[in-house]
Amino acid sequence: MDGDVDPGRDDLPLRANTNHILVRHYVLDLDIHLQTKVITGTVVLFLEPGPMAGDGNGAGEGAPTPPQPSQTDDSWEDESHRDFTLVLDCCDLTVSKVEELDVTSVSDMQGLLKEVKGEGSGVETQPDSQSAVLIQRLISLPSSQWKKQHHLYFQCSHAPASEGGGPLIFHTDRWSLQVRKKGVRTLQEFPRALRVCYETKPEGGSVRWTKDQDNRSCVYTAGSPINNRALFPCQEPPVAMSTWQAQVRAPRECVVLLSGENQAQPTHLHHTGLSSWDYYVTMPMPASTFTLAVGCWRQATAQLSTAQLTPPVPGTRAGASHTHAGSLDLNPFTNMDHPVITSPQSTFVYSGLKDEKHSESDCSGLGDDNFTCCHVDYPCPFTDPSAWSQEVVPHRMFAPPSLLQKAQVQILPLLPGCLAAAHATLGVHPFPRLDVLIVPADFSSLGMASPHIIFLSQSVLCGEREGDGERDGVGGERGLSLCGSRLCHELSHSWFGLAIGARDWTEEWISEGFATYLEDIIWARAQQLSSKETEEHSKLKAVLRWRRLSDELQNSEEQLQILRPNMESTGQVSESGSSLVKHALNPEKTFMQVHYLKGYFLLRFLASKVGQECFLHFFRLFVKKYHGQLIISQVGATVLLQTQKSISHGKLFYH
Repeated sequence: MDGDVDPGRDDLPLRANTNHILVRHYVLDLDIHLQTKVITGTVVLFLEPGPMAGDGNGAGEGAPTPPQPSQTDDSWEDESHRDFTLVLDCCDLTVSKVEELDVTSVSDMQGLLKEVKGEGSGVETQPDSQSAVLIQRLISLPSSQWKKQHHLYFQCSHAPASEGGGPLIFHTDRWSLQVRKKGVRTLQEFPRALRVCYETKPEGGSVRWTKDQDNRSCVYTAGSPINNRALFPCQEPPVAMSTWQAQVRAPRECVVLLSGENQAQPTHLHHTGLSSWDYYVTMPMPASTFTLAVGCWRQATAQLSTAQLTPPVPGTRAGASHTHAGSLDLNPFTNMDHPVITSPQSTFVYSGLKDEKHSESDCSGLGDDNFTCCHVDYPCPFTDPSAWSQEVVPHRMFAPPSLLQKAQVQILPLLPGCLAAAHATLGVHPFPRLDVLIVPADFSSLGMASPHIIFLSQSVLCGEREGDGERDGVGGERGLSLCGSRLCHELSHSWFGLAIGARDWTEEWISEGFATYLEDIIWARAQQLSSKETEEHSKLKAVLRWRRLSDELQNSEEQLQILRPNMESTGQVSESGSSLVKHALNPEKTFMQVHYLKGYFLLRFLASKVGQECFLHFFRLFVKKYHGQLIISQVGATVLLQTQKSISHGKLFYH
């Protein structure tokens, strides 16, 4: 049970009842408190029935570890009503209130209601069901109207709480937030727009409060193993694909980076010492991919000013020299290509809400082949002919001031070549822009990829000797290779891990194995190596990786070495949609590379059978077919075998 979970032994529970109900959009409104190490705010959830909604009242029935009843709330313990229960993944959060929103009070939503009535669909729009009809209509708007959709999401997120129909009651345990509405027994009657008021806890595992390399306070999302459930209540299973928009307020000296399609520009809030940052995404993705980083970062540019290279002095505005503060431009951004127009009163202010005349879901006639996207409708870059020829997407490089010059000299020049090489290898960039951040020293790996943002460890930066400018023992060509190959590894995740995700988290080799294999190819292309040099580098890397894999196989538990620990049950969940991620809380697994290396050697073996050019052609076809979707191993095997029927051992190493 929850109180007995041993983080060193147990699997990670995913409690959300995604088979019954799905979150389709999140609107977050957050305040960052660096001194107290707390994030306060709200998240608004827009819901629709899941694939197995029916008329059931499931609250996680059939889950391996079902939610526990409250020990303090009598109304929660009363099971006589058997009310429908929404279950969200939640950990280390203090929830103060959950309320239903009255979206019928939003004047801009009435247009949707008129459209519904005018369609003659037979849907009854009585007062009790108008809200559900409106939300379903809002969620169902075509991608060509995404601007209107996000505008309405924002307006609804500020709607007042519903006054009728009874209050919402809620309960939290270690791994979940459970919400009911008294007397509501079926999903069809359950509210479709909820606002959760909450605050994080300093010890929350999804959020890392720390100091940067200049001893300034900062915070960033730490990713696995528990992803974002300690940042906001959400549905963690990958099948819960959603979009989001977020307004984040932070001290004015800070830069807020977030997984968003827009390059946000801060709006200074007068007399508060705060700035507000607005981001959004239109591509549905798992909530676990949401990433946030707040700190005194500075942007690396072709030419850095003295102010940019000077660590901020406590008590002064960021980047300002304490002797010349009055004459400096304090904006940390000097290369804002497409800032979003914002104001303190409204998070998303667009230059009109005129939408495109065509539907972005029509993917015919693009690239060198005619094909149709198979994902849900969203403004897909594969539908934009110009994206096929865009080798380098807009990108920025950020670091704390003390590491800014190294980032500018060592990483910023690599980005265009690596982006172009990735495009040449895999095709259209799935995301329209990229930020790269050198994270604080306590970051536990060399890198982490998220939509629109990559975290890199300071370990990938080369050292330099003072005086002569020569690189030290970890620098030179070897240091450049570490930096470049890691960057290419993280870029590969834009395609494998993000644009194409694993339906079951236990199959992480689909992400990490593919990225490990592709990093060598992309990095070789970025360096414009000859075929002979590429082959030599590839063989050397294979030898080093084989030694690492052999060492792990000899010195780790056998159960942690299996690429598909759920075997034939991979992708299966309980009746409600809840599941367990095997070994996710085992601390040994965090430091293992077996999923990277076994996946790499599987792909290397297959490439040796068909030839690398044929194999890369398979990658490009695979990306075209499965971008925007979730897969399991058998999908990749099937496509590969169809591409090259001569492969007779396509499932080798799967188990």
